[in-house]
Amino acid sequence: MLRQRVITALIIVGAFVAVLVLAPFPVQALLFALIAFAGAWEWSALAGCQSVLARAAYAVVVPVLSLGLWVLVTAGNIELAAAVQPWLAGAAMLWSATLLALKSYPAGEWLWGRGWIRGLMGWLMLTMTWVAVAFCLTLTNGPLMVFLMMLTVATADIGAYFAGKQLGRHALALAISPSKTWEGFWGGMVCVAALVFIVWRNLPPSYLHLDLGSLLALGLLTAGASVVGDLTVSALKREVGLKDSGSLLPGHGGLLDRLDSICGAAPIFALGLLLVGY
Repeated sequence: MLRQRVITALIIVGAFVAVLVLAPFPVQALLFALIAFAGAWEWSALAGCQSVLARAAYAVVVPVLSLGLWVLVTAGNIELAAAVQPWLAGAAMLWSATLLALKSYPAGEWLWGRGWIRGLMGWLMLTMTWVAVAFCLTLTNGPLMVFLMMLTVATADIGAYFAGKQLGRHALALAISPSKTWEGFWGGMVCVAALVFIVWRNLPPSYLHLDLGSLLALGLLTAGASVVGDLTVSALKREVGLKDSGSLLPGHGGLLDRLDSICGAAPIFALGLLLVGY
């Protein structure tokens, strides 16, 4: 299983890097919108949609909302950073509220047990993920920023996997994901801290105004948010009796099983870049 996971991950990383390096922004935005649509298709099962028509109708809302919000934040004379910041802050508040709900799971049946609420969560979270990624792509060295965000999420995930496998004793969220442990969580955080230090040590002169403390906070908050995204989708899958969101990615399950962490991380990372003065 690990070998299959690694092979699939390498293929995904290769395709992702090729898009960031070779494709212009409009193509990147379109491809990521298609990924968001595919993620919404899988999320539609969590919302209780059953027929192909209902699932397609649910999924198409995400790229439509994404495009509409992008038109809204890019309209007028306001700088993009100023226009998008309130939306990113709203997404951060949504994830904070979700974290509080996760802490009491499986209590809160009024929230998790309602298909329309699960559906609304999917629309909001996937849309804001696309907007956050699109915004990061417009920044100076935007593709590199998106790559660093993905690398942070992957580092936290890989670090947590191996630390949890070797040291895991205490469950992080037993009712949601019994295999996740506090030891794994902190192992992932240590790996992310090491990544941040390496990046900081190799910053070009034009970025020396970014201090280590701010970048460390950005990295750890991004990694922590990725865990919240993962646990959120895991909780929703438990509500509808699914182990994986799909079978598109061998060794990983569905596409949403990879997107869940990114959904939590992307708005926090994008907002953090603004707050640290990137």
